[in-house]
Amino acid sequence: MVRLFLAGLAILCACLTANAQEAGLQPILQEHQEIIAKSSRKTIKPAIDAIASSGLPQAQVMLETWAAKNMWMRKSDGLFFSGQKGEGRSYELTDFDTGEVVGTFEKTELKQLKPNSGIRAMIGTALVRFQLTDPDRAKRLAALQSIQRDPEGALLEPLRASIEAEPDAALKAQKQRLERLLTIRYDADISARVTAIEEMSDDLGVDVRAALNPLVVTKLQTAADLPSDVNIANLLQPGSHDLSRDAAYDLLVASDLAALRVSPDDIRAALAANIDGGRVGGIPVVQLNTDAARAQAYAELAEARTVRALITQTDVDIALDSHVFFEIYAEPSSEVTAAAKKALEQIELKVGLNQTLDLTLDAISLASIYFLAAIGLAITFGVMGVINMAHGEFIMMGAYTGYVVQQFIPDHTLSIIVAIPMAFAVTFAMGVAMERLVIRWLYARPLETLLATFGISIALQQLAKNIFGTQARPLTAPGWLDGAWVLNDVVSISYIRIAIFVLAMIFLGLFLYIMKRTRLGLEMRAVTQNPRMAGSMGINPGRVNMLTFGLGSGIAGVAGVAIGLFAKVTSDLGSDYIVQSFMTVVVGGVGNIWGALAGAGMIGFLQKGIEWMNPSNTLAAQTYMIIFIIIFIQFRPRGIIALKGRAAGD
Repeated sequence: MVRLFLAGLAILCACLTANAQEAGLQPILQEHQEIIAKSSRKTIKPAIDAIASSGLPQAQVMLETWAAKNMWMRKSDGLFFSGQKGEGRSYELTDFDTGEVVGTFEKTELKQLKPNSGIRAMIGTALVRFQLTDPDRAKRLAALQSIQRDPEGALLEPLRASIEAEPDAALKAQKQRLERLLTIRYDADISARVTAIEEMSDDLGVDVRAALNPLVVTKLQTAADLPSDVNIANLLQPGSHDLSRDAAYDLLVASDLAALRVSPDDIRAALAANIDGGRVGGIPVVQLNTDAARAQAYAELAEARTVRALITQTDVDIALDSHVFFEIYAEPSSEVTAAAKKALEQIELKVGLNQTLDLTLDAISLASIYFLAAIGLAITFGVMGVINMAHGEFIMMGAYTGYVVQQFIPDHTLSIIVAIPMAFAVTFAMGVAMERLVIRWLYARPLETLLATFGISIALQQLAKNIFGTQARPLTAPGWLDGAWVLNDVVSISYIRIAIFVLAMIFLGLFLYIMKRTRLGLEMRAVTQNPRMAGSMGINPGRVNMLTFGLGSGIAGVAGVAIGLFAKVTSDLGSDYIVQSFMTVVVGGVGNIWGALAGAGMIGFLQKGIEWMNPSNTLAAQTYMIIFIIIFIQFRPRGIIALKGRAAGD
């Protein structure tokens, strides 16, 4: 008998389902005809929900047609169809259930349904149910993005149901992650929500924090007795740091648990409105020139019930003492809020550690930029002792060289490969010419050298403006340098900055090789330590100085190409780096390439640290950095790594 009953029940359910399928979509549309025709965002939701939850395969087509503004209502009977424009002002109507054309009608016989943006957004959310299992991967991805933008509890079950059959591994991972986030917010099972929170407590994604933060939001409330059916976060005492007595009483007033206090302005207005024969409450108006007199007059009016009574401090104390003040969580489950608080604490700790790592990477990146800009100056100023104020303009010339090369070589990868040696050659030649024509006549005369090179820097800036104009020129990085290396939602560094770091290390190795393993390096060290003795050994100090200055200038040109990939290429480009370059060399130790590296690291970390503490004012950060460096030089005038021996003047 039981088996027969179950079999009959199954047959009945199958019949009901078959009848529902046979009934089709039109009866549902007719049931909600009025609100569909009205197309108001405030009332349309029941109709969209009924269509989406009907289980009919044609519901997806119907919703897509509606969203595309191709759904029409026949005025004669109120039926809805898909419409396509025919000849003239006529439209061909197609039945949603059968897919058959029902005829062609004039526009005057029809009403077009034009959903506004709000209704289209609601239709889009409803379509997500169907799109999650759509054969088209692009539609499934669009459905996930739609859920991320506008999550709803009703989408949790369709999302779960679509995960198992998802053929794409990447989309499946996205669905699983999104399912966990929706479970945290909308699942009716408390244990399932707690489990999801614990599983996501190691995730640093912004979306995870966005799902957890609403669970620990609190609201201040008051009552005569502490309620037992709410999730209480804190008990507050009026007069404490978290809740002043005035704020507590204002909360009582807002909750209709205490009378509104009368302000001094209210007292004055009430007295002015109740003047009778030159008196208010039996007190002459001329005597109402003090707060006490006005309060007394107001009290007389209140006793006569003309105005509402004053609230005294005693009344306030009684009201506060007879009520409790507490904060409750917006989330009713204490288990969920406890798990969310624990997870947020873990995430905040990891976010802090990752922010430190991100700041460190930023500092290393900035240090590599400063080192690359200063390595040429470390040669000309540190080794030769020449104060070259035009060093920044060599950086600018290198950037413009890269821009010119890209005008002839459109392939950005090839153009950068060509631009680096080209920039070195151009600025090397310019440096040699400058040393031969100006610098060689000013050795051992630092003031004259400074003034001369400063004048040359101004001339080069003006020349660049005359040639290229004042508008910034683009120096485009290759496509493989686009984007960033992303470790997580907190830590990332652009590929361009990574490339600059690698380039800086390459030039560090190249400089060390030249200085330690080549004849030019040996001659440079000899001339630096004792030019007269080097000359007596057959070394030409003038030639060595020329090549040394050219080498430093050439490296500055290469730095210009690298800097131009992320900075604006203008005639003022060099001015942004000349001060940092000198600071790098001086702080690190004049005449020492390792000192320049240490100085760049110190300045990079210092600047990023100050900017982190004061992110809203970059100029102030630079000012603090310069002050710190001035103080540092007072205690260590020779820099971090000081030269020793004859070159240091010992």
